[in-house]
Amino acid sequence: MPPKSDSVEGIVLGFVSEQNRPLNSQNVADALQKYNLKKTAVQKALDTLADNGQISYKEYGKQKIYLARQDHFKIPNNQELDQMKKDNNKLQDELGAQKKTISEVEAEIRVLHSNLTLEEIQDKEAKLIGEVEEMEEKLSTLRSGVVLVKAEDKKVIEETYAEKINQWRKRKRIFKELWDAITENSPKDLKEFKEELGLEYDEDVGVSLQSCSELINPGKRRKIAR
Repeated sequence: MPPKSDSVEGIVLGFVSEQNRPLNSQNVADALQKYNLKKTAVQKALDTLADNGQISYKEYGKQKIYLARQDHFKIPNNQELDQMKKDNNKLQDELGAQKKTISEVEAEIRVLHSNLTLEEIQDKEAKLIGEVEEMEEKLSTLRSGVVLVKAEDKKVIEETYAEKINQWRKRKRIFKELWDAITENSPKDLKEFKEELGLEYDEDVGVSLQSCSELINPGKRRKIAR
């Protein structure tokens, strides 16, 4: 007669049958801690079930290994196995369809999350309107002919800029003379030597003396160009 399902033997038997794999008493006791069963009670239940022929066991030295009796499990025939395979295939198809539906819903959710809410759109619109009004105000000031830079200030800036350009040109010439003198008889590859010294030319950093020089008196240069 099988033990009651809520008894210690019933709980242990149910677990061993559910696992259907070799177990020792420690394995069972650890797994059934949620029932507040002590290892001694679990060991006693396992031995009782084994003595009653409800589970199998084998001894390996001092240790016993317990296993559910295989003759207690119903083994399906070929017809039942075929039906189980068909049912499994049907479930797999349904699972695939559900996964596809979930993916589509998740994609739609991502699209919705990427869209701005009405409140966000209104905030952005207000910000853009403010920026447009600010730029229109600046444009209106420029169109009215207001002098933004005084003539004397402009002259000082141009003179300072011209001086810096002259210093740049002078230092560039000095460096070229020194570099030519140093590398005249050097067996090294000049590009590798430059990189070894950590030197950078104007073009290496995206600047041009010629382009910057052309900013001085552009009217005269255009006249000369013609």
